[in-house]
Amino acid sequence: MLGFVPPLPQQPGRPPSSGHMIVCGDDALARRLAVELRFVYGERVTLLLPPGRDANSPETPLTQRGRAAALFGRMSAAMNRTANGNGTGGGGGSGDTNAGVEAVRIMEAPEPSDDVLEEAGVDRAAALALVYDDDERNIRAALTARRLNPRLRLVIRLYNRKLGLHLEELLDQAAAVAMPGINPALLDASTTVLSDADTAAPALAATALTGSSKIIQAEGLLLRAAERPPPRPGESAAPRLCTLALLSSTTNDPAGAEGSDSSGDEAPQLLPDEQTVSEATGRGTVVLEAISRADPARPATRIGGRGAPLAQIFSRRLRWSTLGFVLAALSLVIASLLTTKDTALHSAYLTLLDLLGMNDPAEDAPPARQIIQILSGIAGLLLLPLLIAAVLEAFGTLRTASSLRRPPRGLGGHVVLLGLGKIGTRVLVRLRELDIPVVVVEEDPEARGIPLARSLHVPTVIGDVTQEGVLEAAKIYRARALLALTSIDTTNLEAALYARSVKPDLRVALRLYDDEFATAVYRTLRTAHPQALTRSRSVSHLAAPAFAGAMMGRQILGAVPVERKVMLFAALEVAGHPQLEGHTVEQAFRAGAWRVLAIDATPPADRNPDLAALPPFDPEGDTAPPPSGLVWDLHPGYVLRAQDRVVIAATRRGLAELLRRQRSVVPGR
Repeated sequence: MLGFVPPLPQQPGRPPSSGHMIVCGDDALARRLAVELRFVYGERVTLLLPPGRDANSPETPLTQRGRAAALFGRMSAAMNRTANGNGTGGGGGSGDTNAGVEAVRIMEAPEPSDDVLEEAGVDRAAALALVYDDDERNIRAALTARRLNPRLRLVIRLYNRKLGLHLEELLDQAAAVAMPGINPALLDASTTVLSDADTAAPALAATALTGSSKIIQAEGLLLRAAERPPPRPGESAAPRLCTLALLSSTTNDPAGAEGSDSSGDEAPQLLPDEQTVSEATGRGTVVLEAISRADPARPATRIGGRGAPLAQIFSRRLRWSTLGFVLAALSLVIASLLTTKDTALHSAYLTLLDLLGMNDPAEDAPPARQIIQILSGIAGLLLLPLLIAAVLEAFGTLRTASSLRRPPRGLGGHVVLLGLGKIGTRVLVRLRELDIPVVVVEEDPEARGIPLARSLHVPTVIGDVTQEGVLEAAKIYRARALLALTSIDTTNLEAALYARSVKPDLRVALRLYDDEFATAVYRTLRTAHPQALTRSRSVSHLAAPAFAGAMMGRQILGAVPVERKVMLFAALEVAGHPQLEGHTVEQAFRAGAWRVLAIDATPPADRNPDLAALPPFDPEGDTAPPPSGLVWDLHPGYVLRAQDRVVIAATRRGLAELLRRQRSVVPGR
């Protein structure tokens, strides 16, 4: 049973013992991450927050420390209720991951300086997460922490992906210089750079689709986890590798509730056994549908052209007018050829002179030639306004090339995206990669994603979404879905309510932080509009499992949200895991906890330390990419050996049990 977390944890006078984890941040992700480490993985956690209120939620009366303590209190009470309800019987995982773990230690400091990090025990910590919203602050703190503890595992939140790759390499090199002869496996896991926007964007974009799939990459292979509706009577299920989850019994009902950990029997079931799948009639599933190889030589897909195409320079009416003039000129050339019995080249030459008004009058020519000359002169009169219109439209296109595109007339079936901050920008990229038409609404003309929207020629409306007429300008009455992703909960709610008043059956997904507020909003919208799909998502809730898994080591390949639950894909060494070692693949499967999906047959000395990375090879050469060592068609009777490395799908608590560490020993020491 979990111990009670006091409302405001007492700060111990002694420094924390070794092997703990430190989380530094200034928003909801830091608090969520501390909850994930404390209540899922059972780790000792020190949470460093800035004093005062949350800058992203100034209307909240609680300070950062107060909000964190309130969140820990709610989680502790919920876990105690779950434990009391389940009794002492076994569940998906054996034992309590929080047994004997002290409450989260909360510290307050404006900056993660040397003195503050030393007071938090960074020299004795196992891992440090830097999840401030400011990239520069995270980089500065990471350099300081690496100097204070070269063995420390760092997890850094950065929005700039290119900078993150260089920083990761720099910090790993610093660790290698400070510790000559370090194990390459430990070095590979010493620095991990993640982006909460990149982690949450696929799930947020998927809410705009009726059916969605999630992609996980492992050693150049793409695993696709796809949602499937329940088969109709007489239909057979499509081929699959395995069933990863059963969706809620009401997930396909617009009036039904989305399942979470507290939804009881109606909740989605992660990693069910075959008997449960066969008995669950009428429920959708998430299946491992296909596996394909990622092509490292394939260039990155361009979702924006370098220049404006012809269709965007000249209008449709001008293009049709030009085509009509060309056809008229060809007709005159053919008529001249047939009547004068002249050569084709000379007939074209005479017709061109007549069109331009440069030929002499055909006074002594036959009547047919005179008629053709008159018609050519009339057609030539139409050439001048056509050329003037082309010049004006070209100048207009060049003048507005740097401006934002307005939603075109007749647009329909699109997605209206509110907000172009960090999250909205990544979601916009994801939607454009899926070839989904998007209209963006943003209040700030200098927002982060405005240059991207301009380069992609995405229709954009600049204005306050709460003002009348803004959503109408985005053609909300003909949209397929609304994604309200601003950082203000009330703005997202107001936009959703107004959009529903315009189009009651609109599919709506809101970005909301507060769980209780999100639940109340969801239930109200579901009751008021039972025929429309309503979903609420929290970026911190979607991103926290990936950050927590990275703090346990770089075993996490990806995370797949299943309604309000999260399923993780991870790579593990079988050695040291008695739940796997010496068991067959069938025996190692634990329903609701983990499932072995693949085995890495590559010899240990030749393995790629990071399965999420593409195997290196020369794309300019004639050789094909090296074959993957992952074996996916596993025989249920294969016995897992200590030298094997496996890819598993696991729940958060299942992975926590597999990754449970000896807290008395700091890794690498």
